[in-house]
Amino acid sequence: MSDGNNFIREDPWRIFRIMAEFVDSFQTMSQVGPAVTIFGSARTASTDKYYRAAADIAKGLARHNLAVVTGGGPGIMEAANKGAAHAGGKSVGLNIELPHEQTGNRFANVPVHFHYFFARKVCFVKYSLGFVFMPGGFGTLDEFFEVLTLVQTQRIPQFPLILFGSGHWKGLLAWMKARLEQDRLISPGDLDLVKLTDDVDEVIAIIRDYERRVGPPGTLPVAFA
Repeated sequence: MSDGNNFIREDPWRIFRIMAEFVDSFQTMSQVGPAVTIFGSARTASTDKYYRAAADIAKGLARHNLAVVTGGGPGIMEAANKGAAHAGGKSVGLNIELPHEQTGNRFANVPVHFHYFFARKVCFVKYSLGFVFMPGGFGTLDEFFEVLTLVQTQRIPQFPLILFGSGHWKGLLAWMKARLEQDRLISPGDLDLVKLTDDVDEVIAIIRDYERRVGPPGTLPVAFA
């Protein structure tokens, strides 16, 4: 059992581990090029329609020379990594070890391993020009609201934020409109920052249109610049 003295002695040294995690991940991710992050459940079966859709989205992005970034685990993450890898693209897995459900998938050809959730989150946002949110649980919701907040508060550029699967997401959006917007807890138009679709081709078109509008890779907006 640790006491206050252990905390004083040990905690400052943890800064070096955190720093090393940022340095290593930044060094790898800075070489990836323009990328899109796909979030979604680790529990989605390979027979699920959203698994297939995630693989198709990733495949389409990779064919347009966009790297695909996921959390590196099973389910939707595996599907997206598989689609990108099978299309010959860069398939990035930002993996973190979890007690019950997270193990790295074999389709990530650019694996990056994390101990700290917050360092991993920074890499998701810093190196992506768009975000696709497939159906998922607490982790996916956490990433959705965090990235949405960063865009809404203009801490990062207005990257495309795409919710895929109207059957999964429309109830949440209706509640946000009825409660958050109607009660003036968010501003009018904040929900327009999010695009809802069930069309794989539309996802790819939205991302590519944004990429064309903001310019070639060397001029693309960067989060946390």
